[in-house]
Parts: sequence; C-alpha cells; structure tokens
Amino acid sequence: MSNASMPLPSSDRADVTARLREALLAADFTADGLLELLGAPAYTALARSETVPALRATRGDGALASLVRLFLLQRPVSHARVADVLPVGALLESGWLVRAEGADGAQGAVDGDEGADGLRATVDVRPYGGPDGEDWFIVSDLGCAVGGAGGIGSRDEGVVLGVGGASTTLAGITVRAPAASALDVGTGSGIQALHASRHATRVTATDLNPRALHCTRLTLALSGVPAADLREGSLYEPVGDATYDLIVSNPPFVISPGARLTYRDGGMGGDDLCRSIVQEAGERLNEGGYAQFLANWQHVEGEEWTERVRSWVPRGCDAWIVQREVQDVTQYAELWLRDAGDHRTDPAEYAARYDAWLDEFEARKTRGVGFGWITLRKSGAAEPSVTVEEWTHPVEQPLGETVQAFFARQDYLRAHDDAALLAEHFKLADGVVQEQIGLPGAEDPEHVVLRQHRGMRRATQVDTVGAGFAGVCDGTLSAGRILDAIAQLMGEDAVLLRDRTPAQIRLLVEQGFLEPVGQ
Repeated sequence: MSNASMPLPSSDRADVTARLREALLAADFTADGLLELLGAPAYTALARSETVPALRATRGDGALASLVRLFLLQRPVSHARVADVLPVGALLESGWLVRAEGADGAQGAVDGDEGADGLRATVDVRPYGGPDGEDWFIVSDLGCAVGGAGGIGSRDEGVVLGVGGASTTLAGITVRAPAASALDVGTGSGIQALHASRHATRVTATDLNPRALHCTRLTLALSGVPAADLREGSLYEPVGDATYDLIVSNPPFVISPGARLTYRDGGMGGDDLCRSIVQEAGERLNEGGYAQFLANWQHVEGEEWTERVRSWVPRGCDAWIVQREVQDVTQYAELWLRDAGDHRTDPAEYAARYDAWLDEFEARKTRGVGFGWITLRKSGAAEPSVTVEEWTHPVEQPLGETVQAFFARQDYLRAHDDAALLAEHFKLADGVVQEQIGLPGAEDPEHVVLRQHRGMRRATQVDTVGAGFAGVCDGTLSAGRILDAIAQLMGEDAVLLRDRTPAQIRLLVEQGFLEPVGQ
C-alpha cells in the first residue's frame, strides 16, 4: 500500500490521542530523549532520512528503542514489546497501529523477534522540541518525515511531508508578537500552525490536500495544543475576505513543468503561485500585521530579479525580501528530480523528465531560480519601504525579533529627515565588532568593516568617518555633535560633513549596526 493511500488514524478520538501522548512522554519519546538514546550522529542522520545509524542504536530492548523503531524507522515491533509501552487495543481500533503483514513471519521480521504478532505504525510520529521546551509531535506519511535531496520515498500526489529545512526556516523567521488571529496557508503537516498556537488566539490553517489537513489535526492534538480552524481549498480561497494579524506560508513554490506532487508543485506557470500569494496577502492583513513566506522566483534574461520580486509587493505594505540562494536551471531541476525520487527510476524516464524541466525554463527564458524569504508588514504608509537584497551568509536563528526590529527601524527612519537624524543620539548595537583590513605594517587600513555577531550577522564596509562615528556612538552625544568633532579632527568643513554623512548613518541604522537611544 502506498504512503498516501494508507488510512490515517482517526482524528475524532481525543481520548486515544491523549493516552498516546501520555505514553510517548512517559517513555521519554521526545527530542531530548532521542538525542540521549541515539547519540548526536545517529540523531542528525535521521534529519537526513538516513536510518541505518538509528537502527544500530536501537538493537536492544527498552521502551524508547521500541518506539523509535515503530514510529521513526517504520519497522514492525512485536505485540508484546509495544503493549509494554502503548495502549495497543485503542491504537489498533483508532488506526494508529496495524498488524504487520505476513502473520506467518514470512514478512516484517526484524532481529528475529518481530514476526507473527508484529505491529506497524500507519504514520510517522516525530518528536519536535518547541521554542520554550515544549514536547510536540509532527505527524506525516510514512517515510516522508523530512524529504530532502535523498528523495521522499513516495511519488503519490497527495503525500504529506513532515518537517524539513524549509519548515524550520520559516518557523525561525516568523515574528512571534501576540496576535488575535493567524493564518497558515498550505499547512501540510501543521508545523506552522503549531508554532502559531503559542502566540495567536485564533489559528486558521488551509490546504488543498484533505490528507494534509487530517495530519495537521493529528499533529495539534498529539502535541497537546488547541485545535485550529482547518479549511480545505487553494491558497486564500477557503477564508474569503477574512483578515489576520499574521499570515505564514511555506507554499508549493517549486517552479516545475507540471503539478505532480501537491506539497511542492503549485500547478501555476513559472513563479506565478508565489507572486499570487504575496500580492493577495495585502488585502488580508490587518493594520500592523505581518505576512511571511518562503518563495522561489525566476531569474529571467533581460530582467533584474530584484525588480521582478519588488513588483509583487502589495500596496500599503512595507516589505523585506532576502534572496538566500540562487541555482542555475540544471542544479534546480536535479534537486527536485531527486526530491521526487526520480533518480531511482529508469534512466530513460529520468532523462525525459529532466529534459521537460529544461524545456520549461527555456520557454520562459529562465537562467536561474532564486530562493528566499519575503516578509510584508501592513503599514499603510504613503511611501512604503521596500528592501530587496541578497544575503547568502549564515544567520542566527530564530530571527523573528530581528525581523520585527527591522520594520521598527523603517518606521523610525521614515519619521526622521536628515536634520532630525543629526539631532538624535545613537549607540553601537550589541555584538558589533570592527575589522581592519590592509597590508601588514601599513600605517592605515585599506578597508574598515563593521560586522555583526547576532541576527543577520551582516558585514558592511565603512569609510574613515563612518568608522569613527560608529566607534564613539555610546548615546552621550548627538550625531551632529559627533560629526562636528570628527570634522575638527580631520580638518574638514563641518557643514559639508553634516550634508554628506546622513545617508551612511541611515544605512547603519537600517541594517542594525546603530540603534537610536530610547527606541
């Protein structure tokens, strides 16, 4: 039986789900418990869908080892071993477990003791540690917990993935301010809705795939959080004209020649799905609300990618768009062919699918595909702030507070003209260091770089004035008085220095190197 046709556990048996959660926690089937049992190498290998190290680590007896084999490794475990840990009767009745095939022991035997009365799980149940130490569980289809370059192990259209790198990235960058309402578009196995339940009074989640909504319902219930309002349909269609304080989406953003897999292929041409979900978010955001997405966008011949994505920003919204990676069309096609497991098919079939992908890109004059984050904030400003940039270097997750602070700085800069800026007091942000680059023994450095060790971990080159200014910003003197002192030391005209420096101060404030005192 294929993954996406395997019957899912009942979502109407709250009593059984509660008993299962209690049993899992009692056996320490948690993120911390797994790390202790498996060890770091085997634990991290699971995140790459590699199971051999975990199989070796769970050869012995023990409740936790049995649960790992049952729910994470999808191996049959004897009825007796499972009954020592879980309420077997209730879980069989409600569909969390089934009897292993081959009751005569011909199939399903593992380590010689899991034969005639073996039990199997019907879904992957994966421990997931919440940001404040919560013990959560993500429910997804068997063999599809993380996906990735090794392939998901299923070619079923409606297969439901668990938590991968994209999911955790979006969860990490999301602003976690208290919200009356949050919307998760394309919820999948429910990870974003799960996070939103911590700070949103009302959570709505949508998905085109009814199987995904079922998994989300199980994820939330097994994690012990309130149920969400789950609605079936494409993108915003299920919610009509409702508005929200927070919208998040890890949508099916893959630019592909056809809609094969619901979780990744949006069924629209090129990057139209990402454009649509971003453009239509503006009218569904409450004032001050945030919409945050992961997205792909085309790099088209004769067009700047920055202008392409900038055109997606809806009216009345500030935006911060960060390109994290760019792949050429061959790299991109190979990545997603492997994701679907096509590299394990007949070579001729693989080549035909690869060729179709390149035909699609050639027809659209696409030379590469960008991947990144798009954050909107409904500001209602007459002149919205739209920042489009490329930053491919490592960052410090979670970034939700960094994102929120970025938009607060946009408000600040919009409210202060150059004269007001020079009257302000600033201080160097925590975690900023200065690096001087030049030839050994040289009297003066060739370059001076300010570098952050927190948040986005940016680095920016500054001139002598910028370095001197940042170095003495401790909140004591106004920006104007600091520039006057620098002008005197350098023998420059103070008026001219005041005229040309605010642009550099604005950049340092915008990027978080300088903080206005009292803000």
